[in-house]
Amino acid sequence: MVDDGRQWREQQRHAVRAHAEADARQRAAEQAEAAELVARFAAEATRRGLRPDRLIVTSYDGRARYRTRLTGWYVDRARSRAVDAEGRFYLLTVPPSLRSRLFGADPEPSPPPLVVGRGGRDGESIPLRDLLTRRLAAGDDWG
Repeated sequence: MVDDGRQWREQQRHAVRAHAEADARQRAAEQAEAAELVARFAAEATRRGLRPDRLIVTSYDGRARYRTRLTGWYVDRARSRAVDAEGRFYLLTVPPSLRSRLFGADPEPSPPPLVVGRGGRDGESIPLRDLLTRRLAAGDDWG
């Protein structure tokens, strides 16, 4: 009976490990696909002559806005997500800080999601491909 318990626990550990590895592989594949979409967007925006903006970030609490050294294109109306001229994806929120107020913020690129807004509280999500296509179609009239 003791051996059955050990064997069962070992099978459970193996199943959990296999599930975690499969999940990690799927996430990596999705991130690679999304990164390719973002890189193609940046190349196409440049090719079409879309005017890149100097990107601004917002503090997590929404009370402060900070300048950055980044230039690129906002891809959502809330201006909380952007793609820089090198084809990197950014979430444009940072912790509030006096240093950022004085010298500007330096946000790090984020892995782009294949579905923007998935799991959000408002229930609104959109495939990244559609979001980027809409942004390209709007051109410099993006408001």
